[in-house]
Amino acid sequence: MLTPEQTQTDPALFRHLARQGWSLLEPTQLLGGRSNHVWKSGDLVVKLYPARRSNPLFANDPIREREVLKALGGTGMAPRYIAHGSWENQDWLIYSHLAGAPWQEDTAHVARLLGILHDQAGFDDLPKGCNGSRALEAQTVTILQECPGGKALMDCKPIGLVPAVAQTCLIHGDPVPGNLLAHDGTLALIDWQCPQNGDPAEDLAMFLSPAMQSLYRGNVLTRDEEAQFAAAYPDHRVVARYYALKPWFHWRMAAYCCWRGDLDAMGLEVAALQSSKPRAA
Repeated sequence: MLTPEQTQTDPALFRHLARQGWSLLEPTQLLGGRSNHVWKSGDLVVKLYPARRSNPLFANDPIREREVLKALGGTGMAPRYIAHGSWENQDWLIYSHLAGAPWQEDTAHVARLLGILHDQAGFDDLPKGCNGSRALEAQTVTILQECPGGKALMDCKPIGLVPAVAQTCLIHGDPVPGNLLAHDGTLALIDWQCPQNGDPAEDLAMFLSPAMQSLYRGNVLTRDEEAQFAAAYPDHRVVARYYALKPWFHWRMAAYCCWRGDLDAMGLEVAALQSSKPRAA
């Protein structure tokens, strides 16, 4: 899943889990999570969600995660749900550990995995994702209103209109390289904290994002890697929709990086926005 660091546990949490019947031996904290604490114990993973989960782009919803893991059990696309509960006003989740490493290469493989995911039916209790350029614009403006110095990015707003798509599906919401696990010759998606009933182009944009590739993999995708991804994704209508919405996706991600204070990642997205059409003069 992720690279383990020196063992760091919360004894009170694991005493609580033991009282629930989960005597977890030698839990080892895992690196990489940006929002939650995660430990591995044998073939199990324990995730503890903080009580505060405010983020303008990525939800951190334990209920969504466990429901998706239950629904996708047996598909090989996600870890297997084991148990959940709460401790000191924080939710915890136990699921199966998948031995492997974060994705590094072969964008076509990712495209095929996302294509299979997007064939799954959505869930009635999942929120709706951003759909169309007007929704993306509204979300981006909301993010920029929380950013000191966001005025310059506000002026980068793309022009034109891409309507909302009528048919939505289950989307992961955060299929970045760190959440794609290569194991046993296949790929699985982990960290299902922000699934939605949404436009599948959202997942394409998140994976192809220069900022997310740089942050999690260390390099942006080459043109050939992006072309291989686009050619391998099963529904070319979704790919065409992604390219139509590409300026808005880059604009929104630039705003999010600004909100996080990551100016290098923001610069990657602004550069991609400036090379996309249509855009403001």
